[in-house]
Amino acid sequence: MQATRKQFTLLALAALCAGSAFAQGGSYPAKPVTLVVPTAAGGTTDLSARMLAQALGPVLGQSVIADNKGGGNGAIAASAVKRAEADGYTLLMQYSGYHVISPHLTKQKQWEQTDFQPVANVISAPQIIVVRNDLPVKTLAELVAYAKANPGKLNYASSGNGSLQHVTGAMLEQQGGVKMVHVPYKGTGPALQDLLGGQVDLTFGTAPPFMPHIAAGKLRVLAVTGKERLPSLPEVPTTAEAGYPKVDATSWFAVFAPAAVPKPVVDKLTADIRTVVQSAAFKQKAQEQGATADYQTPQQLGEKAKVELANWATVVKTSKIEAE
Repeated sequence: MQATRKQFTLLALAALCAGSAFAQGGSYPAKPVTLVVPTAAGGTTDLSARMLAQALGPVLGQSVIADNKGGGNGAIAASAVKRAEADGYTLLMQYSGYHVISPHLTKQKQWEQTDFQPVANVISAPQIIVVRNDLPVKTLAELVAYAKANPGKLNYASSGNGSLQHVTGAMLEQQGGVKMVHVPYKGTGPALQDLLGGQVDLTFGTAPPFMPHIAAGKLRVLAVTGKERLPSLPEVPTTAEAGYPKVDATSWFAVFAPAAVPKPVVDKLTADIRTVVQSAAFKQKAQEQGATADYQTPQQLGEKAKVELANWATVVKTSKIEAE
């Protein structure tokens, strides 16, 4: 009986020590980490996740796996991460459009920003306006003139209703006084394929997935929606330079964790992501893709998300954008 009681005591002490080590973040991670991606493969959210996963794995000492769960304006992925065990092994590689625009699209919310805690911002990138190569326009002014001459005939692709691409298209319609047809897809990848195939006329999106096709002459880029020109596309003017300063939209791609993940685990993830994102290799790769490696702390990311959530509410209401 004494031996059994002694064994029980030892086991209890071992469990207590293990729990204490986890609380201090010392034993994390002990297995692969999954980075859930709210889009189909091929878009900037997916590319950002895979860039981060590849570089973060060696720093964490465990594999980081990108898992695509597209659809529902990001709700499928967000809901999966929200329901996951709060142990730091299931994270969300979030796209800003889904995080700050999608919540305004429906009254029956499947998730809230408060279901997650910010870990770190990874990538920032302005939208670019891209058209199929055989569309007879070479500038943003020519695109607007063409749209006015052909009302309702131009169609533009997005990664879904309420995505930043959708909202950017709506902003251009408002500022240019034109009407185009919106065609939503389940991610930038499928939208890009139909743009290359000529099924749609143009799209708005961050540069990374489009760069190879722009370089090959298969697509034509008309403008950058940020405040500055992209180093990777130095000859392309901004929308402000082209006469449409209010068509200004920049996406960000950041890591979030379920709200209840222990702070020491989040602190370790934040520190290791900072190491990756601030590395020269990661910065160079991001720039080559037409994006910017943009590390931000949990506090900075959280504040930015709150501010943008409020700001985009007005745009969504004005544009009368609704969920699919």
